[in-house]
Amino acid sequence: MTSKIEKGPPSTSECKATLNAIADALYVIGGKWKLRIIVALKEGNKRFNELHRVIGGISAKVLSTELKDLELNGFINRKVFTGTPVVVEYELSPYAETLNEVLHSLSEWGARHREKVRKSMKKQKALA
Repeated sequence: MTSKIEKGPPSTSECKATLNAIADALYVIGGKWKLRIIVALKEGNKRFNELHRVIGGISAKVLSTELKDLELNGFINRKVFTGTPVVVEYELSPYAETLNEVLHSLSEWGARHREKVRKSMKKQKALA
C-alpha cells in the first residue's frame, strides 16, 4: 500500500471535484431504498413481490420506480421469461459488484454509529 503525503488542504478545484463526485454517487444510489434493493438482490434473483416482501415498508409504486432507476444506471437487470404466466425477475448486474466496498464501509460505519447513539442515550438516561 502506498502512503499519501499530506500536502495541506485541498485546492478549490480538488474540493469541487470531490463534491461533484459525491453528488454523482448520491444521485445514483442515494435515497432510502436503492441500497436496500441491491442488498436484497445479493441473496439471488427475485421477483417483484419477493422484493416487496423482503424489503418491507416500501410501496409498490416506489419499488417500481427505484427498480427502473437501478436498471437505467446499470446496477440491475430485468429478465422477462415469456410463457404462461409471464415471469419477471430482477438480478444484480456485474456492475453492482463495484458497490461491494461501499456497502461494506457503510455497514461498518452504520454499526459503529448505532453503538455510539446507544451509548449516548444510556448516558443521558443515567444523568436524568
